[in-house]
Amino acid sequence: MRIRLLISCLIVLLITGCSNEVPNEADHQLKQINGDEKNETGNLIESLTQEIHSIHIAAVGDLLIHDRVYNEAKTDKGYNFLPMLEEVQQYLEEPAITIANQETITGGSAIGLSSYPKFNSPLELADNLKDAGIDVLTLANNHTLDRGEVAIQNAISYYEKIGMEYTGSYKSKEDKERIRVIETDEQISVAFLSYTYGTNGMEIPEGKDYLVNIIDRQQIKKDVTKARTLADIVITSYHFGDEYERYPNNAQKDLAQFSADIGVDVVIGHHPHVLQPIEWIEGNNGDRTLVAYSLGNFLSGQDQLYRRIGGIFQFEIEKTVKGNEEFVQVLHPSFLPTFVNYDLLDGRMKNFSVIPLSERSDSKLAGEDELFNEIEDHLTIWLPELEVIKK
Repeated sequence: MRIRLLISCLIVLLITGCSNEVPNEADHQLKQINGDEKNETGNLIESLTQEIHSIHIAAVGDLLIHDRVYNEAKTDKGYNFLPMLEEVQQYLEEPAITIANQETITGGSAIGLSSYPKFNSPLELADNLKDAGIDVLTLANNHTLDRGEVAIQNAISYYEKIGMEYTGSYKSKEDKERIRVIETDEQISVAFLSYTYGTNGMEIPEGKDYLVNIIDRQQIKKDVTKARTLADIVITSYHFGDEYERYPNNAQKDLAQFSADIGVDVVIGHHPHVLQPIEWIEGNNGDRTLVAYSLGNFLSGQDQLYRRIGGIFQFEIEKTVKGNEEFVQVLHPSFLPTFVNYDLLDGRMKNFSVIPLSERSDSKLAGEDELFNEIEDHLTIWLPELEVIKK
């Protein structure tokens, strides 16, 4: 639980501490008696009003748009990925904020679309994600530099045009220095940070390290410290771990612990392309940090079973305000497993759609209950209280 004193407390102290006025007879000296405030005559003073605000935040994993996916989305007027997301759209729209990892830069058709190993996706994907309920895209990953600076600048320019927030890759040094904070209607503010382990050996252009955030503990600590002054909650996304491994490695665990120690509230991981367990870890100040080591693929053209399983990770942020103090905590983590469904027609993958895992109908895969239960056991091995949702 994070505890903050409101700035009004400081203002009151400055005013009363510098005032030369003598209290008049109507003023009462307040005393704390058994937790209740009473004046000098012993009359109970009405307790300060307690306000509780709460929001839900959701996160999904990798948007890894292979050519077989964007070819399926092609229309006479461009590209439309929204039908692929219709089955889960309501679960993306319901939370106050939903974030996703945009693994493939959306540099647009003008510079030529491309697939593995150097990706570039249509601009229209950003429109469709926004329409489906995505509010923030994390951009720091090993494919950020796939198509160079021009693709990054194209993508960011379009995000700004449509009002899509992004973090982890920036258009300038000044843009990088702006910590992304979303102020919600429920009076809760959330900061978002994003970093990657590397860029597949591609060098960042000299003097342009703003193009992608690399995992650097000194910089992360600096950013988190700044974010803590701007927001109630700090969420950090890391592109880390070993591809296709279903458990985090020691480096992931160590970075998660470091994040907890410096005050990160939630860690969201991606890159393995498969689900990894979720857990609480305790920072050196005694506060808990919620860690999802890998959220798997949300939408991709990969065809192996576990690489088709992702999910919508959700948690509640609750802020209690009483007098000059705020208590902010992360509560009630839950997970809705999802599945990238498609049809095989003449040996080709067609009709892509993201659906709840429990609704898949591929008869070649393990039985529905057996697979769902296996995923539930895997996710909850370190967090038994995690609610795994079956639709």
